[in-house]
Amino acid sequence: MAAPFRVSRRVDFCDTDMAGIIHFSNYFRYMEFAEVAFLRSLGLSVSMTWGDEKLGFPRVAASCDFLRPVRFDDVVDIGVSVERVGGKSVTYVFDFTHEGKPVAKGRISAVCCRIRPGVHELESREIPEGIRQRLLG
Repeated sequence: MAAPFRVSRRVDFCDTDMAGIIHFSNYFRYMEFAEVAFLRSLGLSVSMTWGDEKLGFPRVAASCDFLRPVRFDDVVDIGVSVERVGGKSVTYVFDFTHEGKPVAKGRISAVCCRIRPGVHELESREIPEGIRQRLLG
């Protein structure tokens, strides 16, 4: 497996709760932030045109385990790795650290879907080979 893609994000005040730590729900926003940055680094996106199709990658599962608190103005480093590329789905793992210490671990699974023009309905489809190769690095 390739080295994880890494991105950093400073904790905004609005991301914290009454105790002054990141509210648990914001880890999911941070995972999406890191996923989008990772895909951009590959010339991809969670919503894009590929050939003559509009594709999207809606999430079908997301989880996060919280290990230690992170506070306002701390910088969180997020590692993104592709855990699995299936026929139609991709699973990412996220390792959050602050000052070199683990603070959270997350996972997101997304399914490749074509977005039908006009009606904007989603229909799952095989991940195109060109996208698969980029994800596998």
